[in-house]
Amino acid sequence: MTHPLLLGVRHHGPGSARAVRAALDAASPAAVLIEGPPEADALLPLAADDGMRPPVALLAHAVDDPGRAAFWPFAEFSPEWTAIRWALAHGVPVRFIDLPAAHSLAMRQEETAGEPEENPAESAHTAGEGAAPEDGGEETDIHGTAEAMRVDPIGALAQAAGYDDPERWWEDVVEHRTAREDDDSHAPFAAVAEAMAALRETYDHGGHGSDLVREAHMRLKLRAARKEFGDAVAVVCGAWHVPALARKTTMAADKALLKGLPKVKTEMTWVPWTHRRLSRHTGYGAGIDSPGWYAHLFSAPDRPVERWMTKVAGLLREEDHMVSSAHVIEAVRLAGTLAAMRGRPLAGLTETTDAVRAVLCDGSDVPLDLVRDRLVVGDVLGEVPEAAPAVPLQRDLARQQRSLRLKPEALEREADLDLRKETDAAKSRLLHRLNLLGIRWGEPAAGRSGTGTFRETWRLRWDPELAVRVAEAGVWGTTVLSAATAKAQARALEAAALADVTALAERCLLAGLPDALPVVMRALADRAALDADVGHLAEALPALVRSLRYGDVRSTDTAALAEVASGLADRICVGLPPACTGLDADGAAAMRTNLDAVHGVIGLLPDAGRQTLRWTAVLRRLADRDTVPGVLRGRAVRLLLDDRRLADDEAARLMALALSAGTPPADAAAWIEGFVGGASGGGMLLIHDERLLGLVDAWLTGVPTEAFTDVLPLLRRTFSAYQPGVRRTLGELVRRGAPGAGRPGAAAHSGPHTPGFGPGLDETRAGAVLPVLRLLLGTAEADGPNDNDLTTLRGVTR
Repeated sequence: MTHPLLLGVRHHGPGSARAVRAALDAASPAAVLIEGPPEADALLPLAADDGMRPPVALLAHAVDDPGRAAFWPFAEFSPEWTAIRWALAHGVPVRFIDLPAAHSLAMRQEETAGEPEENPAESAHTAGEGAAPEDGGEETDIHGTAEAMRVDPIGALAQAAGYDDPERWWEDVVEHRTAREDDDSHAPFAAVAEAMAALRETYDHGGHGSDLVREAHMRLKLRAARKEFGDAVAVVCGAWHVPALARKTTMAADKALLKGLPKVKTEMTWVPWTHRRLSRHTGYGAGIDSPGWYAHLFSAPDRPVERWMTKVAGLLREEDHMVSSAHVIEAVRLAGTLAAMRGRPLAGLTETTDAVRAVLCDGSDVPLDLVRDRLVVGDVLGEVPEAAPAVPLQRDLARQQRSLRLKPEALEREADLDLRKETDAAKSRLLHRLNLLGIRWGEPAAGRSGTGTFRETWRLRWDPELAVRVAEAGVWGTTVLSAATAKAQARALEAAALADVTALAERCLLAGLPDALPVVMRALADRAALDADVGHLAEALPALVRSLRYGDVRSTDTAALAEVASGLADRICVGLPPACTGLDADGAAAMRTNLDAVHGVIGLLPDAGRQTLRWTAVLRRLADRDTVPGVLRGRAVRLLLDDRRLADDEAARLMALALSAGTPPADAAAWIEGFVGGASGGGMLLIHDERLLGLVDAWLTGVPTEAFTDVLPLLRRTFSAYQPGVRRTLGELVRRGAPGAGRPGAAAHSGPHTPGFGPGLDETRAGAVLPVLRLLLGTAEADGPNDNDLTTLRGVTR
């Protein structure tokens, strides 16, 4: 080599990667320089570690603000990764030459200093931070908020070549070429450099002023390398930068561009990455449409279409789709025919996708979406060796992941945990602690097997950005347990609302944080003593009772929690009746929610007997007070009736009073809403208690015409929540004329029977079901029906 070898590439391109490897083999440079942050030079030897499996990424974050971070991802098919591995395998020095992360992170912070952010800690952005346009890259935060590119060089070159799709043009001229096709391994790079030089003459920096600073730093690094190694130096960088690196400038001019740049102290490490995060659709600016397809092209340069169709067939078979070898053969033929018709050198992703849809998916896009998700994009998660530097919290998390066999995976999956098993209980504690720290590796999901407190279902998926969250959480402690404890204690001291503290107490019990509970309990007692709002107390009590139940299954001492919960229940029983007086419609609706919540947990308190008696008295006072809104009076009656603490006749009497002629229609409708509204089984109550249905029917038919329009919205809301079958049955009963309709005091089974139903039990027909009934009840078989059987049947039917 008589001059530096400038290898302009597109990031994450298998064709570029193969060409880089061939060029390096041919040139045998004395040193390899790569576009990337120089702070990572010490981490480069880890790329040759057996435990390093791409895709991986370099993570840089500010020491004082770990949320301010940037990623530089590498896939197996990335040209830069190929160059790194080549240099390490041949014992050749390899270095990064881009602008240091210390400057780029500080510059990014200055750019966003005046911009409002929902959470400044989440403003990390992916690599190439300040990425060059040739990458298809743009500066992007982890939520995918990207700055629009001003120039698309690949699009411009594709248009000049007569292509309307830049990706298809790049595939044809680069990705589908192999190094063996070129006698001169440097020829493709020379052609790309010439094209980029023409574009730079037209567009200069392409609208990205920061590129001028980056390129000045690259030139300084290149000068230093040439002084150390001579001209036998190879540079692997984005093709957009090649003309700038080849341009002759003075060292003084380049240093002037770098003078006065802001700087922050940074730390760097390797973290796992995923193919999904390489995709531009997930917010990574320098991404590609099909990382899984590109990985396939890189790993299978011979007969790629045949191998791809075989992969697709295997995936579809795993999902129980009927795919045979004949389907695969026909799909390969169709893809080749489409490529020939379209004048392409080889079937690309467009042709293979069309062939898969037509042959393997029977023209349906449903299985094709699965192929796109699992293969075209992919869910590959990289691995990083243990020797990679990491914050102590990350090392503790990795240790627990290994000991609990809870391996991070890019593909979302569900984990069902049985908390009676120590290993599952430890997994649950770990996931709850991580959520408390803001590391949302898992989200609680509705369980499919049982509703007891000893079961949990989690939906798990590891995203690369969680590495930033781990770095942020490192300020709270060196282990997951100590960090979660410290954060819980801090949140308890900061919380202003009683409900926030009770929710925190529940999370501490779920996470198994005994050292945090004393601080949380003191804060809880203080907030409870100062809060006189019964609504707030009612909102807080359910979380405390749930915490007591969780403490039981997790063998946690909850004596202090039980004492606070009982105190809250006492205060609620005293203050609820006055608090329910004179409420407007919105206040009554909110209080009804609190009423239901307290009723659902009052019997779970340690002193349940005493509390239940007091609560029953509270409900009875609410039911009898005319100053209480109708929705609360009706709800109180319903709760008493469901718990068998109110006789059926008394419930009918209270309903008759609420629906009497002297009650305004709107108040009566609100009472009905509280009594039988919503999805709480009110419809089934009306079906099986014909007196109540008769009362509602008689009141509804008696509502004056001028008032009916006013109460209709509330009635519609009341009855629309019923299941369709319940509404249909109610309609049939009303159409036929329910027994006692219009007669408030009628007995349930007195008077003429309902048309279509018999007046009593037909013992002959009932006897036909007795064998099955005895089998279900586990009673001894008999030759035929007897008095005991019929007595049992009457009891069941009642």
